[in-house]
Amino acid sequence: MWESYKKGFKTYLQLERSLSEHSVEAYLRDVDKLMQYLQLQPTPKSPGDIQLSDLQHFLEWIEHLGMLATSQARIISGIKQFYKYCLTEQIVTTDPSTLLESPKTKRSLPDILSFEEIENIIAQIDVSTPEGTRNKAIIETMYSCGLRVSEVINLTLSHIYFDVEFIRITGKGNKERLVPIGAPALKYIQLYIETIRKQLPVQKGFEDILFLNRRGKGLSRVMIFYIIKNLVLKADIRKNISPHTFRHSFATHLIEGGADLRAIQEMLGHESITTTEIYTHLDRNFLRTTLQAFHPAFKN
Repeated sequence: MWESYKKGFKTYLQLERSLSEHSVEAYLRDVDKLMQYLQLQPTPKSPGDIQLSDLQHFLEWIEHLGMLATSQARIISGIKQFYKYCLTEQIVTTDPSTLLESPKTKRSLPDILSFEEIENIIAQIDVSTPEGTRNKAIIETMYSCGLRVSEVINLTLSHIYFDVEFIRITGKGNKERLVPIGAPALKYIQLYIETIRKQLPVQKGFEDILFLNRRGKGLSRVMIFYIIKNLVLKADIRKNISPHTFRHSFATHLIEGGADLRAIQEMLGHESITTTEIYTHLDRNFLRTTLQAFHPAFKN
């Protein structure tokens, strides 16, 4: 019974909502969780039989399984989408998920590297090797521009504008943005292109990709993780560091320097300013000194 509903839901997500395969699979997994719960109940229920209380008990069940609040919220989102489909197809006459509340999720603040720590990490790179020269250019670019790991591995030669010190980035949802790039990062990119990349046997399909492995192919996301993990170990930094940490640090350092939130949103490629606002978790003393320096009511 539920399998036929799932099949219809999948078609609805693909055709009506035009969602990616990844998103479709995520929604179907959410419905699977509800199905697993219902199979454990003494009386089988169809979507039309389910009440709000059933969904609330389902939430209690996934919480007891040890599921985090963020995962619970994700599943609720999937269940709500499923009932939108059921209403559209007249499988149900009322939506029991309408009043279903998501658990309160706190945005966890990511670990941030200080400028000194970033310099320490970069100092661990052995630039006497071809990989070292490339890695220095990669990390300088990530920090200089606040790039996502997917954006740095897909950066192309044709989208680097050396004369005006900008790069063109294709971000989430294939949205393009222009981001300023610092002179040091450009210098290391130029050095990498001239001394290393030109010597590589570039494979077909990777002619325009900037950062390549020794076989002339593009780098994987995992490779960037390994590069950074090894450098952090050498620098003896005891923080939870990933490639995304450089993006977080880029944004935080800009805000601490007094940059406009809208400008940071534009550079990071955030669709919503709310996403950018996570970076305003600034030191209380910094906020106070900023007010004392710039706000008339705080001046003596």
